[in-house]
Amino acid sequence: MAVRDIEPVELDLDRLEQLASSGYYNPYTYFDWPDTIEPDKPWMSESLTTLAGTEMWDELTREQQVALTRYETINFFSLNIHGIRELMSEVVMRIHERTYAGVSEFMHHFIGEENEHMWFFAQFCLRYGGKLYPAQPNLQADSVEHLSPLARELIVFARVLIFEEIVDYYNAHMATDESLPFIAREINRVHHQDESRHVAFGRMIFVNLLEQVKQRNPDEVPVIAEYLESYLQYSIATLYNPAAYRDAGIPDPLKLRRRALEHPARKAAHEQILKRTRRFLVKAGASVGEPAQS
Repeated sequence: MAVRDIEPVELDLDRLEQLASSGYYNPYTYFDWPDTIEPDKPWMSESLTTLAGTEMWDELTREQQVALTRYETINFFSLNIHGIRELMSEVVMRIHERTYAGVSEFMHHFIGEENEHMWFFAQFCLRYGGKLYPAQPNLQADSVEHLSPLARELIVFARVLIFEEIVDYYNAHMATDESLPFIAREINRVHHQDESRHVAFGRMIFVNLLEQVKQRNPDEVPVIAEYLESYLQYSIATLYNPAAYRDAGIPDPLKLRRRALEHPARKAAHEQILKRTRRFLVKAGASVGEPAQS
């Protein structure tokens, strides 16, 4: 079954389209880019760094702590750039397929906004960090290659949704963190404002395609759920970039990454970051070990 053979995705997107139109801004003129950022200010909320809540954070000098917030911001924004590029390519390939004819108008808004997001994230990284971090190896989909095209289509949009929900958790927090430079707060605020619509759109498409899978191939739902659980864990792990530790002047970055990922405080933080997404997956009936809820 090709994409064109999947049942049309019919969604009520009037409100989202109106919000996209009425909330439009020109990112190329909107931001006031300072020449430099205050050297003593963190770029990321310290509570969101990958060492927050651990003895590893306390062992750093204050200079290393501030440096880590800078390089983890560059990593976070770089992840956004690479993730946006992937999701844009997926949406562009589908925008005029019969299956998505009913949501094509919003997809055009989506692509335009995501392109602009990619631009301002890159501007920040290149202006103040002097670089982007390379894309990290993606989670292989070997375990789901045997699934139906419909199930694989669902997984494409699920990956996009998971990426956006994790990013939005960070954006929402940093948008109001007065300890950060104004330009960092603004980028997070603007992205959060747009992503709230994109997350709503992604959830609606996910539910629509999941219901089609349940009706046609219900035995595939547990396999999908298991893959999405792996993707949640993979997505969290990408935040722990040893290159950022190394750039912050922290020794033995690979060992530090392993320690941090296994630390109880960090595992608790991961659960908090993923709480909203997990709740949604449980309610939709696509969560490992959880029954579907009405």
